[in-house]
Amino acid sequence: MIKPNLRSCAVLCLALLAASAHAEKADRDKPVNLEADTVTLDDINKVSVYQGNVVLTQGTLMLRADRVQVTQNAEGLDKVSAVGRPVAFRQKADGRDEYIEGYADRIEYDGPSGQLELIGQAQLRRGSDELHGAQISYNANTGFYKVVGQPNARTPSGRVRAVIRPKPRNAEQPAAKP
Repeated sequence: MIKPNLRSCAVLCLALLAASAHAEKADRDKPVNLEADTVTLDDINKVSVYQGNVVLTQGTLMLRADRVQVTQNAEGLDKVSAVGRPVAFRQKADGRDEYIEGYADRIEYDGPSGQLELIGQAQLRRGSDELHGAQISYNANTGFYKVVGQPNARTPSGRVRAVIRPKPRNAEQPAAKP
């Protein structure tokens, strides 16, 4: 029997998760709403810092954190940095009736590059599929994921963990033949 290459399995698992993990595209055109206990605004540098029970919403996206820093550029939203124990977000997947959820100690988002970083005890869930690691990177423009493990993380021996559940078969689909 041939043992599968661990790296190939990880890449396959990530590809399966990434296949439909694109966020609701209509959300990009919706306003960003922020609520917090306190806010500090720097109009010159275009930096806002929201602290205490922060809730950020944009369309189907909801992010909850202890502290969120938002930087704007000429086009609008530039960078978002959120910290909490944990920071949590949830957003509807584009064209599907399922949600993407993520949890981490810190979340960084770079708007122009579409780069999302979940840092510290990171978890990402799409439907019933899950990824766990010390850090999860996702680029919304390329659909590329990278998950990094770390010793002393919650996952056994600090390794990356992925759970890919079988999709329910339609009544019309025949069972796979042995």
